[in-house]
Amino acid sequence: MAPTTSKGASLVNSAPKSDEGDPRRGGWQPFSAVATTREKNHPLGSAPLPGTSRSPFDPSCMKLRAHFVPPALLLGLALALTSAAQTAPPAPNPALTALLARAKSLELPTPHVPPPGDPLEHHTAGYAKILCSAVFITGLDPDFAAENVGTFTSPHADRAKVGQPVIDRKKQEVRIALPSGKIITAKYLGDQGCVTLPPGQDTVNFTPVAVKPQLPDPSTQPWPMGDILPSTPFPKEIDQAKVQRALDAAFSTPAGLTAGIVATWKGRLLGERYAPGINVHTRLESWSMGKSVTATLLGILVKQGVYNLTQAAPIPEWQGPADPRAKITVADLLQMSSGLRIIAPQDPDYDPAGPYPEHVYLYTGRIDAFHYAATRPLQWPPGKIGRYRNTDPVLVNYLIRLGTEKRGVEYLSFPQRALFDKLGIRTFVIETDPYGNFLTQGYDYACVRDWARLGNLYLQDGVWNGERLLPEGFVSFVRTVAPAWAADGRRNYGGFFWLNTDRRYPVPPDAYSMNGAGGQTTLIIPSHDLVVVRMGHFKGATLGEKDFNQALAQLMEAVPAR
Repeated sequence: MAPTTSKGASLVNSAPKSDEGDPRRGGWQPFSAVATTREKNHPLGSAPLPGTSRSPFDPSCMKLRAHFVPPALLLGLALALTSAAQTAPPAPNPALTALLARAKSLELPTPHVPPPGDPLEHHTAGYAKILCSAVFITGLDPDFAAENVGTFTSPHADRAKVGQPVIDRKKQEVRIALPSGKIITAKYLGDQGCVTLPPGQDTVNFTPVAVKPQLPDPSTQPWPMGDILPSTPFPKEIDQAKVQRALDAAFSTPAGLTAGIVATWKGRLLGERYAPGINVHTRLESWSMGKSVTATLLGILVKQGVYNLTQAAPIPEWQGPADPRAKITVADLLQMSSGLRIIAPQDPDYDPAGPYPEHVYLYTGRIDAFHYAATRPLQWPPGKIGRYRNTDPVLVNYLIRLGTEKRGVEYLSFPQRALFDKLGIRTFVIETDPYGNFLTQGYDYACVRDWARLGNLYLQDGVWNGERLLPEGFVSFVRTVAPAWAADGRRNYGGFFWLNTDRRYPVPPDAYSMNGAGGQTTLIIPSHDLVVVRMGHFKGATLGEKDFNQALAQLMEAVPAR
């Protein structure tokens, strides 16, 4: 069931109430040189966008004495000035100009080859997959999902051009007809979630694998390995009333579509609340928070000696003679600094009227995503320019597959066995392309509590129950600004984690986070021993984040600093 009221159903430590272009917020919004409204944490970080003109009625701009001017003339003058303000070109943005000039100076003479196929068909493939996952993984009402979930892969305008989705619960698939009559089908495959079938095929190109947690019933295990919460009171320095106000704030705006929030302090569950129809085990759309899961899995392989961060990434497609991509390191990929040439809606010079972006095609193309990403040419030398592009997490997933299969480890089970079972995580679903390649650049689902468990692994420096899962220094690496991003004055991106150095959130700048479209956030705040997870539905991102920030402000008062 979809959320229906402004106040969520409160669970542990939260009394029920009687009465919700930045990839971290509303998804992927273009940031072009003609932008005139400030989007605080677009890939340019905290740099201002082109300034809007002040109102012609701003007292600092003009002083009109009405008794000296006939009213009709005054009205005409006001309308003329307003029109001029609206049509005036935006003021130059020095930060953007410098960023683009630096990129241009380093750009290599390689061609851009747009993705093949019809954009409407790609959008519809994304639409079918999103509906399939919303219905068969999360359990949402199809109409609610069509209106509120994942419109960056299939905008409402494109959804209106195609047939009414058919939800086939018996076959566990979603079918949508294109105007040509061609049918796009997304099928639920169990523990690999939903996959949109390739053109002309009625099945995928791999054998799905059942991946079940090897863990006891959570109702029999104490938190965090299970769901039994301690009954002992919190220390007096925790202000429980303000914790409750924080949970209230997270759900204060119905249109924010917040689905759930969980806060932990020193690993202990401090409070949580859920929207109607959502519970502690509901698998929710997580989007690009999955990039941080990708980093974590790679970190485990580094700990196991399979890779190191400074080595050249051993992508098979780059091993030809004198291939310049062979210089791309594992760290370059983790820091979104590979230099590979694609188009992404987060690019500072993105043109919405241009070709279909490969960044989205890696979701919707129904292709071997690993091979496609690996065959993109260089746009810049590796490690020089930072851009938020899906090629890089897709290729880290490629390394994960190569590294696990080389050792004879079953790839589709690897995340559950090597990571999730260790943390008490039982709800994760990682979806794949039609070739069985993980798409954790954003096709991933889990409950709010499981994201809090993963956040606490990072709060504890990669150690869980006394076992080091991530190598020494890895947590420091992911929360340190990527050099290529810093070179452009954007100090808010690390290694598949966002950094609060730009003060996006009203918490100390030592915080760092996993973020996904629609306002999905797992925020780690070391200075307060806090992990806070907020999850919701895509359409409510802007208002949901506003509520989340109000909740965080309350939590900062409720919980003392170290």
